[in-house]
Amino acid sequence: LYLYSAAETLGCAREDLYQKMLDGKMKYSSIFNYPTLSWADIGVIGWLVDGAAIVNQVALCRTSYGPYARAMVKICKEESFHQRQGFEACMALAQGSDAQRQMLQDAINRFWWPALMMFGPGDDNSPNSARSMAWKIKLHSNDELRQRFIDNTIPQVEILGMTVPDPDLRLDETSGHYRFGAIDWQEFNEVIAGRGICHHEPV
Repeated sequence: LYLYSAAETLGCAREDLYQKMLDGKMKYSSIFNYPTLSWADIGVIGWLVDGAAIVNQVALCRTSYGPYARAMVKICKEESFHQRQGFEACMALAQGSDAQRQMLQDAINRFWWPALMMFGPGDDNSPNSARSMAWKIKLHSNDELRQRFIDNTIPQVEILGMTVPDPDLRLDETSGHYRFGAIDWQEFNEVIAGRGICHHEPV
């Protein structure tokens, strides 16, 4: 609702936005195209997905468009609660039975790459990133934010005693950043084109 209010300041009618959602024409976060298969998914979505959203949205709290920035401040407060709740759920599973730990690892395996895709295409292939940066709508590039998320999250994965499904992941001692494998951008493009696994289910 915060974002609908911000959109209304640009002349959009909320009823039109609702109708586009019902008609399947409204864009929404790519992550909602993936199924939730287990209780571990609930924790991992809160931890990883909302964690990625926070990295994106904290930067937008200083965006150049005031109504959007103010909406982001409110949203980040809620997302922070969800992220912490999700991590605590994951910690409970990590300290549980072998079956619970396996369920947690499976959820991480399925949501790791979609979480990284939430930051959008790489800077070289993003059609809107340069203009958004020039207008100060975005203060950090997609790749910068994705790297920040990975650097913040891998130590948390290790605390849980889990791994991410990336054999190329390694810590670059010189830069202090984690280097990671190639993202499947074909899957990302299919999802945002409306051909995701659960594209029609939210409606």
